[in-house]
Amino acid sequence: MKDLFDKIKTHLGPIGEHAQSAHGYFTFPKLEGEINPHMRFRGKTQLNWSLNNYLGLANHPEVRETDAKASEQFGLALPMGARMMSGNTDHHEQLERELSVFVQKEDSILCNFGYQAMVSAIDALVDRHDVIVYDAESHACILDGVRLHMGKRFVFKHNDVADCEKQLQRAQKLTHETGGCILVITEGVFGMRGDQGKLKEIVALKSKYPFRLFVDDAHGIGTMGPQGGGTGQEQGCQDGVDIYFGTFAKSFALIGGFISSTKDVITFLRYNMRSQIFAKSMPMPLVMGALKRLELMRKHPEYRTTLWKIAKALQNGLVEAGFDIGVTDTMVTPVYMRGSIPEATNMVIDLRENYNLFCSMVVYPVVPKGMIILRLIPTAVHTLEDVAYTINAFSKVKDKLYGGAYQADKIKEGFAQQL
Repeated sequence: MKDLFDKIKTHLGPIGEHAQSAHGYFTFPKLEGEINPHMRFRGKTQLNWSLNNYLGLANHPEVRETDAKASEQFGLALPMGARMMSGNTDHHEQLERELSVFVQKEDSILCNFGYQAMVSAIDALVDRHDVIVYDAESHACILDGVRLHMGKRFVFKHNDVADCEKQLQRAQKLTHETGGCILVITEGVFGMRGDQGKLKEIVALKSKYPFRLFVDDAHGIGTMGPQGGGTGQEQGCQDGVDIYFGTFAKSFALIGGFISSTKDVITFLRYNMRSQIFAKSMPMPLVMGALKRLELMRKHPEYRTTLWKIAKALQNGLVEAGFDIGVTDTMVTPVYMRGSIPEATNMVIDLRENYNLFCSMVVYPVVPKGMIILRLIPTAVHTLEDVAYTINAFSKVKDKLYGGAYQADKIKEGFAQQL
């Protein structure tokens, strides 16, 4: 008989198997100092393109003051208990009302963690008679929620509306037999490719098929739309988004999230969403901090304007320099290259050690073998000088990559000993 711990030792998973050589550098790196484009990594100041601080609110003086005063006034314990039992306050309800107005929905529910909220909401909304139709490149929180579903689920090719319709036809046929409902799930902004979900086109399919649309707009809230109210507003179809999810972990530079929909749906979630029913209420400093951040989003559209100025300068400059940034039409900026995993790791080491430039690397098994993605996250607090420096550095390492300078059978010699 096998022992559970013995199994874990020999099966660390496709990413975990590299933990010994990667931990502390490629995985679980420690960025130090104030959150801004220039932070310390392993004793050196690095130009940082890896944080989703889209609007630059993390260190906004009014945000820092609000966070500090709320912590001093309320502490982290208040309110105690789950909201249903003893943890509700006027401030929680105020935040939910203001978020509802911001995303143009009737009501909202606060959630302690975004990932957990998506998993739990999917679990609550559908039963074994219902069918889920979802985008193939959905975030892990959606995939994990879908896996909990005890009924049927059909996946459509990424942003392929024709295939989405094909899966809707299958779902409709099946629900005629089960008496169930159809829930379509996709994203507003896909965080890896940077492309928008085909929300408007999917909403149009409602004229032919009976379904409800659930949109994870983690990257879209605060960045997309005329007032920052999300990708549905950007595409002019927010009314057709039946259930809207936004996180506080990106534009808000906080933690937690919310779900917005009709009053009936939100009431249902309040009494059936297990991750919130059985969890302590969101601490008051986080609630007060979210209220302040939302106020700044509304009062200062120039933050979003500056974000897009930086994003467009970065993307246009990369394209002019001959880089492939794929199909992004949002601020998320992937840079696609070709090479082995050792080449990718050695290139990133070069970027960090010799160019003082920190960004996230994505390789197999997240993407197909031979593909390298360097993902850049522009923010409103980056500068045009940061953009120019980065494009120049990328041009140099691309020449090295395709010139064979990073070829090796393993990660840079001696690197593991440096950790």
